[in-house]
Amino acid sequence: MLMFLSVILLIVTGMPLKFPEFGISKFVILHMFGGIQNSTLIHRVAAVGLIIVGTWHLGYIAFSRMGRTDFFLMIPRPRDIKDFFQTVLFYMGRRSSGPKFGRFSFIEKFDYWAVYWGMVVMIGSGLILWFKESFSKGLFDIAREAHSDEGLLATLAIIIWHFYNVHFNPDVFPMSWVWWHGKLSEDQMKHHHPLEYAEIMNSEREALILKEQSAAKKTEEKA
Repeated sequence: MLMFLSVILLIVTGMPLKFPEFGISKFVILHMFGGIQNSTLIHRVAAVGLIIVGTWHLGYIAFSRMGRTDFFLMIPRPRDIKDFFQTVLFYMGRRSSGPKFGRFSFIEKFDYWAVYWGMVVMIGSGLILWFKESFSKGLFDIAREAHSDEGLLATLAIIIWHFYNVHFNPDVFPMSWVWWHGKLSEDQMKHHHPLEYAEIMNSEREALILKEQSAAKKTEEKA
């Protein structure tokens, strides 16, 4: 929640500075936030929120077993390229079915790494702009361009890519609630992550077999 609130505020307060000639930009800065000073202050408060999220996530990856496991599963692999082309062919009607995904599809990996890369660029360049007195003019100019262009890229990625996948996709409309409760139904697992579903089922069967074998062994020992 902190992440999406921070990102929304960063976009709303940042894009008007990139396109100041637009009437809506002037309206946002002057009437919504009461001037450039207030808009800048809110932008920096939201930036601190994003920094907290990024730092928290790094800690989660480093110190949580689940975080480390998911991080390594998020690393792109050759199979993701194959899955991408199979998906395109499926949407074009050239395949009867799309690829089967495990815990994370190439779509989720793209979403994840877009955010990860965006955080590195936006936080790094943003800190240079914030504390410009500590850096050279050349570095400041580079950071300003990188911050501005990456901000626009992130905004477009959210509107075009992310919004469809988690809001406008008919399978989840009006919203996928996985971000809130972290759960999928069995039918959703079978449809979206069939390989992970099969892995979970196999693990449960193996655990049940081991439990039955252990119980049988104890019964024999008592006899």
